[in-house]
Amino acid sequence: MLFGEEHVRRYRETDGDEGHDWQGTTTLLLTTTGRKSGKEYTTPLIYQRYGDDYLVVASKGGDPNPPDWYLNLQANPEVGVQVKGDKFHARARNATPSEKPDMWRVMTQAWPDYDNYQKRTSREIPVVVLERQG
Repeated sequence: MLFGEEHVRRYRETDGDEGHDWQGTTTLLLTTTGRKSGKEYTTPLIYQRYGDDYLVVASKGGDPNPPDWYLNLQANPEVGVQVKGDKFHARARNATPSEKPDMWRVMTQAWPDYDNYQKRTSREIPVVVLERQG
């Protein structure tokens, strides 16, 4: 099973032939800029298409604290995205309260455990919308 840095490396080397399809779902690579370090960090994340946009979930398995990648994009919403061989710049934003119910449903169809993660924490787990730029 691919995970972490190895997942990122294999995904990049193969344009997603290895790593895009993962444990019965699909992943993309999200690159954020560290809010403290200014360094780039790349994270493989489960995603779904939503119209022209891509959705990811800042769940961290139901941890009370959000994942670092989410804190990074809150500080700088300009991100890099790779879906298979397609690499592009995007602007990240939280789903609005009116958008979130349908987007959450789409994401829990891709990864049903998101519902369990939400039950584990009092933190409202955000759905992040990645809007392609340019």
